[in-house]
Parts: sequence; structure tokens; C-alpha cells
Amino acid sequence: MNKTTTSLLVGVIALAVGGGAGYWLAGRREAPLQMPMDDAPAAAEREVLFYRNPMNPEITSPMPAQDSMGMDYIPVYADEAAGAGPAGTVSIDAVTVQNIGVRTATAERRTLAHPVHALGRIEYDERRITRLHPRTQGWIEDVYVESTGEQITADHILLSIYAPQLVTTQQEYLLALRNLEALETSPFPDVRQGARELVDSALDRLRLLGVPEHQVQELTATREASELLHIHSPAGGIATNVGVREGQYVTPQTELYTIADLSRVWVLVDIFEDELPWVRAGDQVSMSVAGAPGTVFEGQLTYIYPYAERQTRTIKARLEFDNADLVLKPDMIANVTIQASPRENVVAIPSEAIVRSGLREQVFIVREPGRFEPREVEVGLSSDGWTEIRSGLAEGEQIVASAQFLIDSESSLREAAAKMQEQRGD
Repeated sequence: MNKTTTSLLVGVIALAVGGGAGYWLAGRREAPLQMPMDDAPAAAEREVLFYRNPMNPEITSPMPAQDSMGMDYIPVYADEAAGAGPAGTVSIDAVTVQNIGVRTATAERRTLAHPVHALGRIEYDERRITRLHPRTQGWIEDVYVESTGEQITADHILLSIYAPQLVTTQQEYLLALRNLEALETSPFPDVRQGARELVDSALDRLRLLGVPEHQVQELTATREASELLHIHSPAGGIATNVGVREGQYVTPQTELYTIADLSRVWVLVDIFEDELPWVRAGDQVSMSVAGAPGTVFEGQLTYIYPYAERQTRTIKARLEFDNADLVLKPDMIANVTIQASPRENVVAIPSEAIVRSGLREQVFIVREPGRFEPREVEVGLSSDGWTEIRSGLAEGEQIVASAQFLIDSESSLREAAAKMQEQRGD
């Protein structure tokens, strides 16, 4: 077969194939694709409110669209948004409930307790600190308590002082006594009364100048003025400061001694703001210190200061402890546990069940299997995974305890759809 004959044969075959293909396509155009009759009415009856992003339900579109990954937006139908119940009520089939791990819990009556742990610092009891000053000027002759840290009992002699004013006041007292003796037999009552008042006045001046009672009695008995007078400790405790030495000239501005009674001490602790609602004056407190291992000290919270620390944003509280054996020493660091007053018989739910949006707190009520209704609640204190519900929820109601954030997203969309439908109706 020559080349001319071969070319003619190929052309005839191509023409035949082309004509057959054209005839098949024409036949396909004459018989268009038929849609199932059952699906068309259903799609036409359901009204699409809007389309939502499959990855971010807050992003919606009034018409079909795709996200940046090429995923189609999901239609939200009017019959889904306008279901029975309050706006935001969600209905989920049993399979989906199981797949997303929905768990429920029951609101119940409980006692919420919350021990508050803190570090404390032992301090002097300010009400048991005595600062001793002379009541007149003079010179210190003898010092009987010479160093800080010494234990002092009440009425203990601390030092002796020579003060001209004290000597003069003693002499005035002795003169008043002699005058009274001379006038006791006077026939005039006013004269006798004046003599007695003069003695009482001189005696009061001695006591106001700090002359101890035993030296007043000695002066009355011996009728001799003493050049040196003793200054006694007005309270028992530890000498935390000795401000004088022998021969020193002192005035009423001179602090002779500082005496601290350590039989009872304060402990100051810092409480964080979120723990402040738990504590109150009168709460019992336990404490331990490294200096007394194995010993637990029991005390009481007596005062909460009415201000917060600027730097730490904490509130200072004062605890008080008995310290008869002087084991607790100022500036020790202590581990403190405040047994905060428990909240008894309150309605509480697991804390994880609460959806917090920043503007409100809400939970999802189980109305029936697969049907969840949002409800705003007022929350109280939280402890050990439970939160007090002050209003919005009754004892015995069932709520969603897990996967509630997925339900909340769907609920927000349903609520938005319901509002859109209301606006359309208006």
C-alpha cells in the first residue's frame, strides 16, 4: 500500500470517529440529568438564615462562601434557630452528645471550706510595749538593769536618780505633815481641813513625779528626805532598749528603757485579694516555726487592716498567740494556716461547669436528653473545684459539666439567629 492510499484511510477513520462523538454529545444534550424529586422540595422549603465559618462560628456570611482553606461555609436554617425554649437553647442528637463527651452534674447543697495558707512574721504586741521616761530632770546614780534582753518583773528597780525637784517635793511633804500635827487639835474645823488638804496635795505631787510607794511610806515613817529615788519597772517583760548609763543627765525627753512583754505576740500575714472574702476576725489559726520543729501553735485572727499594700496588692491581717514559755521570738518567720469560716448549706456546682465570658457567668441546664438551655447565674466563692451559686440555679437541677464550650458556641449562634428572625418579623 502506497503513502497516498494510507493517508486517505486515516482520514476516513478520523471522520467517522468525530461524527460518532458529535452524535453522542447531541444525544446527551437532548436528555438532561434528572434530580431526585424527593430532595428538591425539602431543599426549597428550608429557609437559610445565613452561612457560618466551619472553623470560627463567629464569622458569618449572608451568602455561600469558602474560608481560606477552601472549606464551604455551613448553612444555618430558620427551623434550627427557632426551636422551642429560650433563645440559645441547643438540641443535639445522642450520637453527637456521646462523641463530644458531654457530662452532666447536679446542683447540690454543700459546705465549702477553704484553709488559707500564708507566711507570717512574728512581731511584738504593740499594746504590751512600755517606754519609760523620767518625770523630772536629774542625774543617774545607779543602773540595776544594764543590758538589753534581760528579763524584768513588774515593779523591779531599774535605776536610782538624783533630782533636785524630787528632794524639794519630799521636804514640802514633810513640812505639810508637821503642820498637820500642829493643827490637828485646833478648835477651828476649817484650819484642820486645810492642814489635811495640804498634806494630800504634797503627797499627790510625789506620786505624780514617780516616787514609788515604798519610798513614800519610808519617808512618812522616817521623816527624812532621800537624795536618791528609785525608778521601778511599770510592767514585766524583756528590756529591748537601755537608754541610760551611770552619771548621765536625763530629762523627761530621755527614754530610759523599752520593755516588751512577750507572753503574747502578734503575727502579721499578707492575704491575697481573692482569699480575703473567706477570712474574718475570730477565725482559728495554726502556726509552725522552724525554731520549734514539731510544735503547732494555736491562735486567733483578731484584726484585718483596712487597706491594701500598694506593691504586693495584699491585705495585712493580725494574728495573736500565747507565748508563756517565750518560744516565739520577734522577727521569726512562721507558716500559718487560717481555718477560714466555712460556708455551710450553699448551692454549689463543679467550677468547670461555669462558662465565663467576662461580662457574665452562665451554665447550661439539661432540659431533656440532648436539649440544653443557657442560664445566667450569680456565682460566689470557690473551693476545691466547687463554686457557690447565689442565684439563678436551684438545688437538684442538672447542668452540663463538660464540653459546655462547644455547646456555648452553638448556643450563641442559635441566639443570634433567633434575634435575626425577630428583626425580620418586625
